[in-house]
Amino acid sequence: MSDSKTLTAARAIVACLRRHGVETVFGLPGVQMDELFNALYHARDHIRLINPRHEQACAYMASGYAQTTGKLGVCAVVPGPGLLNAGAALATAFGCNTPVLCITGQIPSRFIGKGYGILHEVTDQMGALRSVTKEQLPITDPAEVPDVVSDAIGTALSGRQGPVVVEVAPDVLAAEGEVDFDEFDVAIAGAVLDDDSVAAAASLLAAAKRPVIYAGGGAFGAAREVRTLAERLKAPVIMTQNGIGVLDTRHELAHTLISGHEIWSEVDVVLAVGTRLMQPLFDWGYDDDLKLIRIDVDPRQSAEPWTADVHLSADAKQVLARLNHALAGDGSSGWNRDDLLRLKAEAEAAMADRMSGQHALTAAIRAGLPDNAFVAFDITQVGYHAWWGFPVHEPGTVIRQGYQGNLGYAFPTALGAKVAHPDRPVVCITGDGGFMFNVQELATAVQNGINLIVVVLTDGGYGSVRRYQKLNYDEAYIACDLENPDFVELAGVFGMEAMRAEGPAGLTAALREAVSRPAPVLIDVPVGEFDPWQAFFPRKRVRGV
Repeated sequence: MSDSKTLTAARAIVACLRRHGVETVFGLPGVQMDELFNALYHARDHIRLINPRHEQACAYMASGYAQTTGKLGVCAVVPGPGLLNAGAALATAFGCNTPVLCITGQIPSRFIGKGYGILHEVTDQMGALRSVTKEQLPITDPAEVPDVVSDAIGTALSGRQGPVVVEVAPDVLAAEGEVDFDEFDVAIAGAVLDDDSVAAAASLLAAAKRPVIYAGGGAFGAAREVRTLAERLKAPVIMTQNGIGVLDTRHELAHTLISGHEIWSEVDVVLAVGTRLMQPLFDWGYDDDLKLIRIDVDPRQSAEPWTADVHLSADAKQVLARLNHALAGDGSSGWNRDDLLRLKAEAEAAMADRMSGQHALTAAIRAGLPDNAFVAFDITQVGYHAWWGFPVHEPGTVIRQGYQGNLGYAFPTALGAKVAHPDRPVVCITGDGGFMFNVQELATAVQNGINLIVVVLTDGGYGSVRRYQKLNYDEAYIACDLENPDFVELAGVFGMEAMRAEGPAGLTAALREAVSRPAPVLIDVPVGEFDPWQAFFPRKRVRGV
């Protein structure tokens, strides 16, 4: 029997979201979106609407929700300036392979492309988002809704995941039509594994003397399989800044880029899982003595300049399960366990010595939180150190901004993560500069009971900019000093609990106190100048030309 109903396009969109299991939408209303928000009102018993104070936060919150759950994050914003405001967050989702569905409006259909200067008009609105979203889909008739929305969701969740934009004009949202929900069919595209390629990869790993697993953010869904394979091969796992936590950093085979750099010259086979391989490709070097096996869901990822000996274009969990089965009876590598442990210890000691201020604070943060807490590090001096120096004990618990490096992303993204995980601690670590990008979302946290912990590292400036100007421009300081409010008092004005913590020990104590409170909490931490992290970054070439 046909599942067909007469509905407005707006109510059909909401019905499709419900059918997919969407429970939360992050949205800001406006005149072109009134019909959609009215439809959300009538679905309020099934879908929670959270209204941030800026469209950027809408998309960031959807991204944080998706990044920490693997589910679709959904946001709704007005067209034109609203959608462009959301653009920075959509770019971050694109860089982090995060599945976000952004529903936006349009000007009335009869005016599109006319250039009349209608409210919120943008010439080729979808074209403006083409470089930061996987797909841009218009809905021009209510009957199209099931097919378009299922296509959008399937695209966001398939392959290299990412954000998708759906655009609907206000007259279309309000129009009624016959909607056939039998056409709502979310298909998640998968890859068929080639048996010969799996066998070739297993053969290379079985014969390797010094194999290594190089794991990026695309390996999180296969964390258990990574550990099984690493322990089977006795192979170290080098985790990128986006992949740290794929293996518990306490595990004896777990390495960050710092100790991994010291290992690289001895490797004979590298198994790259869900990573762009940036450091080996552009800094560490490679040569004909190094064999590469690449696992990436995106077949385009393994192109130049280092062509893989074996490329497995499929989901990492599926591939690694097959490799574990194929290698079940094979022996282990020739790595010396004591040497690997020594390199880990030396890397830790070097970080503690050469980035002492950052190291003390990341250690304090770790000590103040349970293993399963989510932490979002903004672009700060402590955040840079956390690329390698923050101990991560459960996969996916550090929320990253990927290669966009958006200042100010952490606070609203962490809010979305907390909405998704109300029973787990979620902490944002931000600087005073980045925090002020979305400071208004303190109201969102209080209004919606989002019990996030916000740590603001306060130094009265953009620390990285200030250091560059000090070292490279003879202390010609410009646009790097900030006039801040008292953040403890400011949080109180918003109705949020707040405290000030002095030093690493004070931060640990404050975090433990904040975790126990059933309310959003801000912790202000005054900090001074940090040691430069750039000189510590492992860029030295150790092999090849």
